[in-house]
Amino acid sequence: MAKKLLITEKPSVAMEFAKALKINTTRKNGYLESDEWIITWCVGHLVTMSYPEKYDENLKKWRLDTLPFIPHEWKYEIIPQVANQFNIIKGLMQREDISEIYNAGDSGREGEYIQRLVFMMAEPNPNAQMKRVWIDSQTEEEILKGIKEAKELSYYDSLADSAYLRAKEDYLIGINFSRLLSIIFGRRVATKINEEKVSISVGRVMTCVLGMVVSREREIRNFKKTKYYKIIGEFGEESSFKAEWKASEKSKVFESPKLYNESGFKKEADAKAFIASLAGKDAIIENIKKAKQKENAPLLFNLAEIQNEATKKFKIKPDETLEIIQELYEKKLVTYPRTDARVLSTAIAKVITKNLNGLAKGLKNQEVQGILKKISEEKYPTDLTKTKYVNDSKITDHYAIIPTGQGFENYDGLSELKKNIYLTIVKRFLAIFYPPAEFNKISVCVKIEEEEFSASEKVCINRGYLDVLKGEVEEKESNMELLMKLKKGEKIPVAQLEIKEAETSPPTRYNSGSMILAMENAGKLIEDEALREQIKGAGIGTSATRAEIMKKLERIQYIAINPKTQIITPTEKGEAIYDVVMSSMPDMLNPDLTASWEKGLDMVAKKEIEPEVFMEKLENFIKKKISKLVMY
Repeated sequence: MAKKLLITEKPSVAMEFAKALKINTTRKNGYLESDEWIITWCVGHLVTMSYPEKYDENLKKWRLDTLPFIPHEWKYEIIPQVANQFNIIKGLMQREDISEIYNAGDSGREGEYIQRLVFMMAEPNPNAQMKRVWIDSQTEEEILKGIKEAKELSYYDSLADSAYLRAKEDYLIGINFSRLLSIIFGRRVATKINEEKVSISVGRVMTCVLGMVVSREREIRNFKKTKYYKIIGEFGEESSFKAEWKASEKSKVFESPKLYNESGFKKEADAKAFIASLAGKDAIIENIKKAKQKENAPLLFNLAEIQNEATKKFKIKPDETLEIIQELYEKKLVTYPRTDARVLSTAIAKVITKNLNGLAKGLKNQEVQGILKKISEEKYPTDLTKTKYVNDSKITDHYAIIPTGQGFENYDGLSELKKNIYLTIVKRFLAIFYPPAEFNKISVCVKIEEEEFSASEKVCINRGYLDVLKGEVEEKESNMELLMKLKKGEKIPVAQLEIKEAETSPPTRYNSGSMILAMENAGKLIEDEALREQIKGAGIGTSATRAEIMKKLERIQYIAINPKTQIITPTEKGEAIYDVVMSSMPDMLNPDLTASWEKGLDMVAKKEIEPEVFMEKLENFIKKKISKLVMY
């Protein structure tokens, strides 16, 4: 009897597939088998790219005359520690009674790569039909839908091409430039940091991240605080309000060299002289702007956003956040974690009440139940299709991270931290069903002669979604009532004009969460407008790899991450490496190059360019760089 073979990313996922298929399986060595199905699993990467010495023994020694190293036929090998599981999968894939083989690996580029390597090395039964399961959560319903709607494996060939190219790119850049810079500059760096020997590690993404950390640190180090003097006016008699002066175009000191900036003077004496020049002059209400402002709940979490939020709230590293959300995903509590999207698809929006009803029935949390009760009692609309939270064009592989409304049998067993991260995701999701927060806003401009003083107030009149995300907020003193009574053109007494000393602030250091966001939004740092537009939406690294990049930089001691605050600083070694790269191949430190390569990989995945075009550009880049640096 013909059987179907399904290969998952790990044993725990295999068990979920077996449960969803409701099959009575016999547990065997490395797989499960029933009358109809065989389910087996990978354990992370089973296959890896071979090191240069596997191509030629002489390449074990690092020498300039062997660079660049660019294989024409790539070699791969089974990782010895997991060879046993690979051989089990290979044996199953080659069985003659297998009619269909389902790739049910992690639904992303990296997951595709792991399984495609196995398929390539295992040489499966040529008569078996190859299919790909692509799911957004590990609920029973989603697993069954994924198997039923599985597409031909070839449908994902362009994603696989992109995955192979990403690995080849990282391999070629890492091996060629790490060897090259180590040979040329290794001794110099070793001497600088008082070490006997140093090998310089270069990576497509990690060197760029190192550049961001070091350049920020040096900005802070070289920053010199500058004092300047602002002018504050106090207006009114019994009740008064304060307004800040700024030099408008009609000001007597507009663009004067005495100004530090438009809102203050370099010297206190000049500020005093300016105040003296206004003594005894009338103040007039020049204009009043009143507005009602609505503020909608923020977009949903993608991986970068929840990693940043968890770092801020719980002071944990991004890789720990990913690990926790991966566990929540495997326990069916949330949808797929490695996503860049912050919106939902139209298809999921149409059935979103399932998620809400599931939370209402299954989640034992008083705060969440209160939020759900209000959504129901106030009849807040649950149709999201015409809102900013649904946009198919902003989704590549997966929609935003949201609660599935299932998996509550696993909730009580979670640690406090895991529950808190889950509830953070739940509340961000529920907030989008609440009405917007509403504010009254007023801006007042007071003139003394041609000098303008501005005051503004913003008061919340309807908290809306803030009830979900912000909790109780202390009411602050407000001048709103006083400002609302003012009339355009009226004279107002000048109670006093005073000088307020201010000083410039240095830029802030990245923490591990803000660095993840900076990597995701690195395209915005690019100065060249045409390039910035071209790589719009491409950051450096991917949602699946960014945390790992930071972990590696810390492991090889190029950066240090404070365990309590998560603040990132470069090490002495990291700065020495930065200097070497800056003097020899500075574009490796800038987001321009890294983000444009990432965009290229995305174009391959979308079939906008052929893989050969990408590879040719990569090889030419490496050859040119090495040729130039060998002459260094």
